Amino acid sequence: MGAGQRRGHLRWELSRNCSPRRRVLRGEGCAWVTSRPGAVEIDSCHPLPVTLMQLCASRQQKIFTTASLRDGNIEVCRRASTNNLQTPYLTLSPRENPQLGCSFPGTGGSGLRSGVETDALSVPPVFPLSCVVQQYAWGKMGSNSEVARLLASSDPLAQISEDKPYAELWMGTHPRGDAKILDNSILQKTLGQWIAENQDCLGSKVKDTFNGKLPFLFKVLSVETALSIQAHPNKELAEKLHLQAPQHYPDANHKPEMAIALTPFQGLCGFRPVEEIVTFLTKVPEFQFLIGDNAATQLKQSLSCDSQAVASALQSCFSHLMKSEKKVVVEQLNLLVKRISQQVAAANNMEDIYGELLLQLHQQYPGDIGCFAIYFLNLLTLKPGEAMFLEANVPHAYLKGDCVECMACSDNTVRAGLTPKFIDVPTLCEMLSYIPSPSQDRLFPPAWSQEDPYLSIYDPPVPDFTVMKMEVPGSVTEYRVLALDSASILLMVQGTVTASTRTAQATISLKRGGVLFIGANESVSLKLTLPKDLLMFRACCLL
Repeated sequence: MGAGQRRGHLRWELSRNCSPRRRVLRGEGCAWVTSRPGAVEIDSCHPLPVTLMQLCASRQQKIFTTASLRDGNIEVCRRASTNNLQTPYLTLSPRENPQLGCSFPGTGGSGLRSGVETDALSVPPVFPLSCVVQQYAWGKMGSNSEVARLLASSDPLAQISEDKPYAELWMGTHPRGDAKILDNSILQKTLGQWIAENQDCLGSKVKDTFNGKLPFLFKVLSVETALSIQAHPNKELAEKLHLQAPQHYPDANHKPEMAIALTPFQGLCGFRPVEEIVTFLTKVPEFQFLIGDNAATQLKQSLSCDSQAVASALQSCFSHLMKSEKKVVVEQLNLLVKRISQQVAAANNMEDIYGELLLQLHQQYPGDIGCFAIYFLNLLTLKPGEAMFLEANVPHAYLKGDCVECMACSDNTVRAGLTPKFIDVPTLCEMLSYIPSPSQDRLFPPAWSQEDPYLSIYDPPVPDFTVMKMEVPGSVTEYRVLALDSASILLMVQGTVTASTRTAQATISLKRGGVLFIGANESVSLKLTLPKDLLMFRACCLL
């Protein structure tokens, strides 16, 4: 028979001392496949090429999906999804390297040669990560930080310095914080490097939509002092800013983000209803002085106008404030701080103008214009599990607490106060979404899964990311993390488990602070090692 007509039984003898698990797997054009120590057998019911589904070829498990006859050799290829073939993994030849002992019926020779490094291809698409800690000045100090506590719990060798801030834990592939893979078969590789070589692990839709890159960045934040008054640009503006000033805007990507509270979490988010701002103009004369009588009058008159007039008046007021002369800002802020301090000393309640918060911000950032932003923006205090979603161009500032945060993979921020970093007031004032809304409208409630009673899903109106929260009671001995058509990153906030998958060679120990990468279409079985409740968060991309 010709090369394309070979039929019947193929017995591939391997000289390696291997002991794969015996299995039977069916696939297109393949009657059955078995593997046993020292041999791989294929019964083909069709002419080659023959499609194989999963084939254990040695002690290390390999995933193969096609075998084809080319130039008298059988090429075995590997792929991680059903649609995208990779380069040949190995070639079985009847003419070369007879010492390796591969025999084919009807041929006089044998041989095997490897086309790709075996270790890289044998790695299961589920593995633990070592993630990057950012020590920004606003972070909580030492073991007061949830970031530090998670780090210390997951890594016994980690040394926490009580005099240093632990602000953010980055879980992802961003160049400023690319996670390292904790797997003996992929030493010295970052997650970004590995994904670049194994793009099918992202899932077919994610891979095609985001050009073979992980589209989200997952974080834990521990906030002691306020972050800047800021907003994140949409994609069009991000590209423009990156082109104009890459030193300040390092990414050409948008940065919608979501914060989910781990502890009571305080932040500013979106513009208040105009009625509330007008009330502050009356109660806080220093605030109105900086805005100016004309802009203040325009805002008051907009109460009876349409949304476009409201937005225009709101932009005028906010811009007047943020562009105030530094000397005047310091004078008015000192007057306000003195007045509030005197009233507090006299045991008078100043909460109607957020007196305590203003004193707190002034202590952290003396003379900063951002202290007055509390009269423009909604003040939210999230309970654990509550979330707020920050789409592009929404002004916000995190004030205090611990949270899980997920965003598009970007580090672009336009700032205008409460920061020693670069500020860009004209860009911020121009880009903002001047849409007032009550504080409760800024909350983003999750949806409960109909498949899993312990799973809630925070699915914002952007394609880049979704966050899942899993709260599993300690009475459950085993929990299955469902397979998704997306790569995902799982964070263990509370609990201790052993994780296993259908492709892993061994179980993975995962405890508080542990982080696990899960490739697309992989489920993970978690066995609780202690009868204590689990709390986990999982970032993914549901297209």
